[in-house]
Amino acid sequence: MPLERPVRALDDDRDIYSVSRLASEVRAVLDGSFPVLWVQGEISNLAQPASGHIYFTLKDAGAQVRCAMFRPKRVLLNFRPTNGQEVLVRGRATLFEPRGDFQLIIDHMEPGGEGALRLEFERLKRKLAAEGLFDEAAKRPIPGFPRQVGLITSPSGAAVRDLLAVLKRRFAALPVVIYPAQVQGEAAPASLRAALAAANARAECDVLILARGGGSLEDLHAFNDEGLARAIRASAIPVVTGVGHESDVSIADLVADRRGATPSAAAELVAPSGDHLRHRLVALSRRLDAAHARHRLAARQRLNAVARHLALLHPSARLQQRAQRLDQLEQRLVSLLSNRLAQAQSRLRPAAARLIFASPGRQLAGLGVRVAALAERLARARVRLAETRRERLMRAVAGLEARSPLATLARGYAIVTRLPDGAIVRTPEQAPEGTRIEARLARGRLIAVVESDSST
Repeated sequence: MPLERPVRALDDDRDIYSVSRLASEVRAVLDGSFPVLWVQGEISNLAQPASGHIYFTLKDAGAQVRCAMFRPKRVLLNFRPTNGQEVLVRGRATLFEPRGDFQLIIDHMEPGGEGALRLEFERLKRKLAAEGLFDEAAKRPIPGFPRQVGLITSPSGAAVRDLLAVLKRRFAALPVVIYPAQVQGEAAPASLRAALAAANARAECDVLILARGGGSLEDLHAFNDEGLARAIRASAIPVVTGVGHESDVSIADLVADRRGATPSAAAELVAPSGDHLRHRLVALSRRLDAAHARHRLAARQRLNAVARHLALLHPSARLQQRAQRLDQLEQRLVSLLSNRLAQAQSRLRPAAARLIFASPGRQLAGLGVRVAALAERLARARVRLAETRRERLMRAVAGLEARSPLATLARGYAIVTRLPDGAIVRTPEQAPEGTRIEARLARGRLIAVVESDSST
């Protein structure tokens, strides 16, 4: 009879996995442990079923891995994958549970040569960003009105023609210097760095434009050069880039002081707008005219104030003051004469009294005759003094009358005042048509109404 294999009792505390559970937990570990990966390899076993998904194996000399790319991502491809093609894929590692196969779920795929350049681009981008070469604080402002612009580009490419056309359209008087450089090929990075160094050494421009037309990632590889990026940052002159199309972003774009999406856009950033300058000049001219008008108004106001001040110093006002002074002098003269006569009479009365009481008759008679003679002399002197004073007074009155406004009126002039306020009319503007006026003549007054004026 056959031998029986001994049976060992199962330990109840052992954790026994089912195949499904194992596959599920392995998948969970893979999904949670790996970030999104970039993997480069060769396509083989390519399958493209009617569902629109594609399945293939990605391999190199030492290993291979299954890959799946589902239809929503596949339709975004800009090329048709083929067996034996070198590609760069981006995806996540997982496990296909039904078969227990390790695989990559692909969300992006590009041809391998360009993919290597893309990887190098991303590596250099992270490196330079960590060093602070892309920091906005380190970037210099672009001059608003450059005296001269330098172009670092190929002198025979389409980009230089676009740059010159835009600069001429924006500001035709802006001088431009071209620093020739290769913009494609193995020698291009060194050529671009040399042109940038020459522009800085000559120091004849206020801003530089580093530009070339569009192309593939490989065509633009010269502008992803680390040495060129450091040269741009070390440049003493601000640098504006205009590399490729709007969707193309190079290392040079990231490190430059300003980036134009295209060469034409870079020229737009650098050249001031002639139309804008013309509008600005018009606005400044208007401000100048307004300031001039305000200045004229202020000057006119000051002139009016001076005119009012001069009116207070007019000769008529001074004549009135002189006439008042003459009246005061006349009053003082009359008072002085009266005082002198009173004093003389005061001295005569005591002498007459003494004569009355003098004793000899002859002396009395002689003294009487003498007193009479003295009285006569005194009377004559008084008359002469009065005449002399009167003549002086008349001469002063005649001089005053010669300077009086009444004498001016006697020569045929008139003083015109506006009714009813009595304001003196000096110009036609002060008495427009229909105004009632009064004309003071040498003898009498006239009331009239203005029919017209000759102010215009």
